[in-house]
Amino acid sequence: MTLYVIVLGLIVVTLLGVSLARLGKTKTKADYLVAGRSLPAFVLVFTLLSSWIGSGSLLGGAENAYKHGFAALWQAAGGWAGLALIYFIAPRARKFAQFTIPDLLESRYNQTARVLGVIAVLFTYTAITSYQFIGGGDILHLIFPQVTAIHGRYILAGFVILFTAIAGMGSVAYMDVVIGMLASVTLIVALPVLIHLAGGWSGVQAALPATHFQLFGDLRPISSYTRTLPDGTHEQVKSALAIFLPTCLLMLGNQSMYQKFFSAKSEKDATRATLGWIVGTVILESVIVGVAVVGSAIFRTGEVAQRPREILAYTATHAFSGSPALQLLGALLVGAIFAKVVSTANNYLFSPATNLVNDIFVRYLRPEASNGEVLMVSRAMVILLGIWALVQSIAVTSVLEKSLQAYTIYSAALTPVILAAFFWKRATAGGAVASIAAGTVITLAWDRLGPLLPPAIGQQDAILPALVASLAGLIVVSLISPRPTQEQLAKFQP
Repeated sequence: MTLYVIVLGLIVVTLLGVSLARLGKTKTKADYLVAGRSLPAFVLVFTLLSSWIGSGSLLGGAENAYKHGFAALWQAAGGWAGLALIYFIAPRARKFAQFTIPDLLESRYNQTARVLGVIAVLFTYTAITSYQFIGGGDILHLIFPQVTAIHGRYILAGFVILFTAIAGMGSVAYMDVVIGMLASVTLIVALPVLIHLAGGWSGVQAALPATHFQLFGDLRPISSYTRTLPDGTHEQVKSALAIFLPTCLLMLGNQSMYQKFFSAKSEKDATRATLGWIVGTVILESVIVGVAVVGSAIFRTGEVAQRPREILAYTATHAFSGSPALQLLGALLVGAIFAKVVSTANNYLFSPATNLVNDIFVRYLRPEASNGEVLMVSRAMVILLGIWALVQSIAVTSVLEKSLQAYTIYSAALTPVILAAFFWKRATAGGAVASIAAGTVITLAWDRLGPLLPPAIGQQDAILPALVASLAGLIVVSLISPRPTQEQLAKFQP
């Protein structure tokens, strides 16, 4: 494993160097929170790509691909559908030019919407950060067997907290350029090599069930179901809709994405970056699922069958043996996966920290805070939220389940009101508050509420009832409320 250790060491040192290089350029609140609104399209493409593709894809999506084959792409397809709509949102978001989603919610609606938005972001983003720590811990355990997966989470959390706290958005964005380029090249090169090692495409097909290559596979289009595994245990199989819809809605309302648009040099840079992001996301997520499927054909049994979320890292450390060139490719693949996990954790840790600083500390506690105070509190919030995310990670058993739960909270609570801010002038403050509250409550209570309802309703995944409740609250309350003022609408015109 010496080669793997060297590669990981070089990656960590490089990322630390990038963070320290940005430190001297971080002097104001805008520098820390939105990189001084200076990011060009090239940087935006890679930071958007790196913030979106993390453990949700590399662990949760890969776990889904190991179990169900190419039907796992329904999860990725949700993001692709969201991206198609984001192309039209990006220039509007840059024109708004604030710091966070709650900024948008207060400007368009009211302070109550802002506070509820902060709560929803904190729950969602620390949960997403928590399973990035799991992914990093798993990788460190594979490379350093003497380090347990739990201890690996602590180590990864330390890396992420340090990198994120140093220079804020500038640090995160420019690290993402390095990580995005490494991951893109390595994954694309690794897939055809891995297919060859598996005995060609015919060998992959022979080793796997036929359903792994079908449109829905063993997933049902709309309803989830429970099946009995060979060892007698039970497993819930999510429907295609249940993995598509939360991913799509999270993409449309993703605060980390909007913060990147707020950080763009111009509206044109935001639009151009979105095109590159669309192409990169479709390619990389397809390649990730492809590597996981081919890896599952090679390693159908053994320890990875018990922990299928590790299939990508396990394949990288066990399949690429033999020649020095193969070993180097395996080491680079592990390094790329590790770096992507770090990158996504950076983004999703940094984002809620900006909420606590901008939407609570500066907005309500210290409106006249100096830039020095804001930077100090920002770094303190990164540390505290990183610790909270680490605590959450200890109780997680399935990254896929955790990711879908996090996506659902955000999708139902915030995405409808964010889109309404840009595209529905009739949406009111009362409607927004009702929507956020209904989506959050239904999502968190559904596991207890569902069994009390008729099976046709109660057995649905939480995303459907939560989204219906959120939309109903938004539409009904808005229509019975007075129209928004022209002043409220002014900042959201095309």
